[in-house]
Amino acid sequence: MAKKKNKITGKNLKIAKNYANHGASKQKVVFKGLDDTLKSVNTDLGKEVKKTLMARSRELWMGSPLATGALKKLRTSVIGSGLRLKSSVDNSILELSISEKKEIENKIEKIWKLWAETTECDVERTSNFYQIQQLAFLTSLIDGECFALLPFKKRVGEIFELKIQLIESERCMTPPEKANDPRVKNGVELDSENCPTAYWFCDDPYSITKKKYRRVEAFGQKTGRRNVLMILEKERIGQQRGVPILAPVIESLLQLGRYTHSELTAAVVSSYFTVFLENDKDLGGTGFGEPISDSEEKDHSEKNIEMGPGVITELPAGMKINLANPTRPNTAFDGFVKAMAIQIGAALELPHDVLLNKFDSSYSASRAALLEAWKMYRMRRAWIIADFCNPIFREFMDEAVAKGFIEAPGYFENPLVRQAYLNCKWYGATQGQIDPLKEVTAAKVRLETGLSTKSREIMELYGDDYNEVIAQREIEKEEGNA
Repeated sequence: MAKKKNKITGKNLKIAKNYANHGASKQKVVFKGLDDTLKSVNTDLGKEVKKTLMARSRELWMGSPLATGALKKLRTSVIGSGLRLKSSVDNSILELSISEKKEIENKIEKIWKLWAETTECDVERTSNFYQIQQLAFLTSLIDGECFALLPFKKRVGEIFELKIQLIESERCMTPPEKANDPRVKNGVELDSENCPTAYWFCDDPYSITKKKYRRVEAFGQKTGRRNVLMILEKERIGQQRGVPILAPVIESLLQLGRYTHSELTAAVVSSYFTVFLENDKDLGGTGFGEPISDSEEKDHSEKNIEMGPGVITELPAGMKINLANPTRPNTAFDGFVKAMAIQIGAALELPHDVLLNKFDSSYSASRAALLEAWKMYRMRRAWIIADFCNPIFREFMDEAVAKGFIEAPGYFENPLVRQAYLNCKWYGATQGQIDPLKEVTAAKVRLETGLSTKSREIMELYGDDYNEVIAQREIEKEEGNA
């Protein structure tokens, strides 16, 4: 007898739905109210959405201790006192001798310092290159991106013409006459391949009168030079504007700030010790049977009853104070804030120990927290080097070589030679050491086993330049022998 084929029952169909019965379910109550509509990146980050996120992020920066602390922690750890240039020309292309290579690298670094360590690099003449780094990075965190223009401006008494001009994010907007142009999205003009060709900047976005707009090409038409730099962390393909780093935790930070303020207010109120003297006079007269005058009745009705440390106040006749016990301070406050800090820190890639600057665990746990944080710091440091430091250094080298300050044969004739001269590294603040002896011992072992170099270890441990350390050691040796 032939076997009957199994029929697909309703139960089997339900199992076969797979994701439709779980994360993509349309029947489960837990998903009610969740927006299931797919939207383009320009819709998700439209003009009004972008403005709202920026405004709320700035408000948290100005008024939320946890948000301010997180952003300052990122700025201090990623940038610190500034990312400094270490020239490392590619000798496989230039084929220089060791002494020639060292000589050209030292000259590049010295010429660079003449520009970077003065306000000559700033179009506003107020900050040096390292201070501009800090401001550009912090702005990109708060607003989601930071724009930088690279104009040439000749000034009396200055050596170089290259300047850096930072532009706030809200100044990049679409002009009214370009509102219906599909190529211009949120102030960024694109070509057919979604590549930025120009940016539209408003001179005064807060003006109530007619606004003036300026179109700045992303790249020079004749030279291909970068006219506009944009520091942002992309989250999606085709994204042209950045998202503030605080965007996923804006609500959590806002509510946590309100909770903290409420607890602080309650603790302050409960700390007041006030003595109230109740007046036992009848409403119709004084204690001696004399009627209350109109002026006395008015004084009682308008009297303000305030609490304060050690205050003694008299109550009007017929009034009583009934105080509720606020049971402050709240013993659960610290645990709740820590639990929220863990979630907020997870979104910001900051362990709660680092976010709260509270290292009360073991050595291993504290070191693990620092190492995890430094993974993110190094990643963001690599981003700002690629988006900001390296492009500016290229523009600087073009001017320095063109003016004859640096001799680089073949620099403008051969693109490979130019890139060889532009090869460099950037170093900054290190992650610090919980136990310096262990860190130095580990560095010694790496050197002995050939896993590292002295230059790298000095840079990693102290953030210093190897050549400068060696030069200083030679000076100290000569002084010791004198």
